[in-house]
Amino acid sequence: MRREDFASVIQIGDVLVSADIVSEFFACDYPVCKGACCIVGDSGAPLEEEEIPALERDYPLFCEHLSQQGRDAAESSGFFAVDRDGDLVTPLVPGSEECAYCCFEGGNCLCGIEKAGLDKPISCALYPIRIKKFRGGGMALNLHRWDICRCAFERGRREGIRAYRFLKAPIIRRFGPDFYEALEAAASMITEDRG
Repeated sequence: MRREDFASVIQIGDVLVSADIVSEFFACDYPVCKGACCIVGDSGAPLEEEEIPALERDYPLFCEHLSQQGRDAAESSGFFAVDRDGDLVTPLVPGSEECAYCCFEGGNCLCGIEKAGLDKPISCALYPIRIKKFRGGGMALNLHRWDICRCAFERGRREGIRAYRFLKAPIIRRFGPDFYEALEAAASMITEDRG
């Protein structure tokens, strides 16, 4: 049996990283998808508990970029919602799958928070990496595959951009530069083994 027949996991401190984050190719292809990940889905984007006070505090800075329906949803929900799994998520515009914090320009979906020059929720910035927290501490990072992002996987492969490199800035924002350095070192061994 070959080594690549087994799924690999990279451990950096108390974080388990699925090896496909460093081996898979990915680069958002916004002209093709037009921000579909912000308007398609069964719940809002995952939020970390510590992000909620910042959303409320910064709301006056980004609310002008939201639609009226988005503002209504955010203001009525308390700036977050709880999905059917009990997770904290961004609120949705009622009757749709659209994140309350998005806005539209020329048929393109943009993040109203980011448009105001602020950091959007880390789960949005890290996508397609998803964070799973363990009850006893620690977490796992996995690569989420969603059909609407097929064009991003294709573009990454075409241009030779690995997912972790495309997501360097948000990885450093969430986990720090030392973590990214360790990830890069692991990536060089894994991708070298796989050719």
